[in-house]
Amino acid sequence: MKTLKDVQVGETAKVVKINGEGALKRRIMDMGITHGVTITVIKVAPLGDPIEITVRGFELSMRRADTEMIVVEE
Repeated sequence: MKTLKDVQVGETAKVVKINGEGALKRRIMDMGITHGVTITVIKVAPLGDPIEITVRGFELSMRRADTEMIVVEE
């Protein structure tokens, strides 16, 4: 099982599932990250947190802990 955290810079992945529940899962879905959407990793900060991604045509920065909840396939 590969998560968004494991996707390398420049790679694209498709969201399969969002783990978690409650407000945190809702917040991720409100950012436009839903089942089937394509995500591209743009860059990772020098210390590994945050990760900048492109989703639905806009750029978004996410904490590494949040990206561990997003299951993807390449």
